[in-house]
Amino acid sequence: MGEQQQVKFPQEVVDEYAALGVDLPALFSAGHLGTRMGVQILEASAERVVGTMPVEGNTQPYGLLHGGASAVLAETLGSVGSMLHGGSSKIAVGVDLNCTHHRGARSGLVTGVATPVHRGRSTATYEIVISDEEGRRVCTARLTCLLRDVRKGDEAHVPATGA
Repeated sequence: MGEQQQVKFPQEVVDEYAALGVDLPALFSAGHLGTRMGVQILEASAERVVGTMPVEGNTQPYGLLHGGASAVLAETLGSVGSMLHGGSSKIAVGVDLNCTHHRGARSGLVTGVATPVHRGRSTATYEIVISDEEGRRVCTARLTCLLRDVRKGDEAHVPATGA
């Protein structure tokens, strides 16, 4: 599903996670579901997360981009922003997602851009705008994540660096 691209992270974030022995690109990837759907994260910071997803392979029976696929892209991008906001001592867990679908897409890539609406100590909310290749808005979503402290046993789910 295209060429794999390196995600751009702010250097201070890279340094924070490297000091903990965490593989940052693996931690902030699209995850197993996102990978199956072809989600690629192109840019990531607490202020803005950008990712793409192909329409092909993610359609409903009428040949249009499936609303659930838009929800996966939105939750992935908002979760990454929330994780980056929370930092290495927090885990972001989605607690509310809503999506408004404005128009269909039949082909090409859709691009999602997540920007913060609220970044607090215990929650983070992101608005995610998904557009087609012509820049037309396909979906507007809002995701709220709970930011909880890392607990014993969570490290089993965090990719370690080879160091």
